[in-house]
Amino acid sequence: MRALINELPDLAERIQVGLLNIMEERDVQIRGFTVRLPLDLFVVASANPEDYTSRGRIITPLKDRLGSQIRTHYPRTLEHEMAIVRQEKQRFAAGDAPIVVVPPFMEELVAELTHLARRSPEISQRSGVSVRVSVANSEVLEAAAIKRAVRLGEPFAAPRISDLGAVIASTVGKVELETVGDEAPEDRVVERLITKALHATFGRRVDVDDLDEVVLAFEEGFVVETGDRVPSREYVRWAREVPGLEDAARRLGAFDATDGAEEPAALASAVEFLLEGLHLARRVNKDRSPTGTVYRR
Repeated sequence: MRALINELPDLAERIQVGLLNIMEERDVQIRGFTVRLPLDLFVVASANPEDYTSRGRIITPLKDRLGSQIRTHYPRTLEHEMAIVRQEKQRFAAGDAPIVVVPPFMEELVAELTHLARRSPEISQRSGVSVRVSVANSEVLEAAAIKRAVRLGEPFAAPRISDLGAVIASTVGKVELETVGDEAPEDRVVERLITKALHATFGRRVDVDDLDEVVLAFEEGFVVETGDRVPSREYVRWAREVPGLEDAARRLGAFDATDGAEEPAALASAVEFLLEGLHLARRVNKDRSPTGTVYRR
């Protein structure tokens, strides 16, 4: 018989003693009476190492009888992180809701954010940053995209850079900071990590020199305002007006050129990603507006 126990140290010591008795003597004491349990028991249990001395601990006799202790680790590559997120994230129910299309660079950005958090000195590494952070952030981004698509009456929804504000709350709720105070508010720490994740993802995905035509258009006076109130068709129009912008979006793998239905939402996501990347590369200026973000030279 196999038994799987999650968070073994959280079990009260008397329960752990009872478990040990079942494994060793194959009986259990109930109000002074011995009840025989002829079980061939094999136990697999999980525990966080720090829990041995904080929330609880594994009693010494039981720990002594564990055959092997296997230390696991968080995903070491972005590809593994993204694969777990695709497997574990909640799927929104089909029906009248818009179809969600998540461009690969947005998946990578979410995974990069988690990996940066695991290396950040401002975040408690003793508590850890689990894959649940990536899963929650992915779900929140998709929910924000669906809400916008419903409001704009669009059949497809794709997460945009302007949706990343929703990720702040979901990240703050799942990490612990080393210090919390006026000098290092939680939201500000997460905002800095999001910016770093975006910059790193942009650097891997895009060669800035390939966007010289786009930068030239801004130098000649091109100005755009992005935000969650801007329909996808507006991004399509900008991509066709600015030389090189649509080609850059296609190189990102944002959408399949043969599937015209998916193009507007995914293209809008790619355009925002490219514009924000150009800003971080100091090629385009950015200003906040009451309704969104304005990019200009």
